[in-house]
Amino acid sequence: MKSIPNILTLTRIILIPIFIIVFYLPISAAHIIAAIIFALACATDWWDGYLARRLQQTTKLGAFLDPVADKLIVAAALIMIVSLSYLSYVLLPAMVIIGREIVVSALREWMAEIGQRAHVAVVMIAKWKTLSQMLAIFCLLAYSPHGNYFFVIVGYVTLYAATILTLWTMCMYLYAARKAFSEGH
Repeated sequence: MKSIPNILTLTRIILIPIFIIVFYLPISAAHIIAAIIFALACATDWWDGYLARRLQQTTKLGAFLDPVADKLIVAAALIMIVSLSYLSYVLLPAMVIIGREIVVSALREWMAEIGQRAHVAVVMIAKWKTLSQMLAIFCLLAYSPHGNYFFVIVGYVTLYAATILTLWTMCMYLYAARKAFSEGH
């Protein structure tokens, strides 16, 4: 656990309960502070991957923890956003995004178990999905019903873009695994 990338990933996991607590604090700036914490966590996601490759510190623990940390903070944020009565139209995208993460995680685990993990390796479009998802979540967290509409407009547009990319990448991964499905592993 002494590698810098693993420490950054662990930091992202530690930020999750802090992020949730701050979001529900009874202060007017709670949501913007929570959005900033979320953005900081997103930055650690980029940095841990970059540093792991640059410093040649990739580890099996890091390969396991990184996607878990990502999924935990995204699921927590989406559930918190869905709980806000003034943000309509987020339930379906949130369900699709969280559902996709469960399906793809299970698919990757199964493909690894049958020795075909490389068939469902991360594709570049999934990185665009993650970027749009994180931007959407940041904007929707930062939005206040008495604030600037810029955040909610950008948040909705990027959330729906992320939802489309989410479905697209899930279909790509399932298609890549089709041979394993047909062989009945």
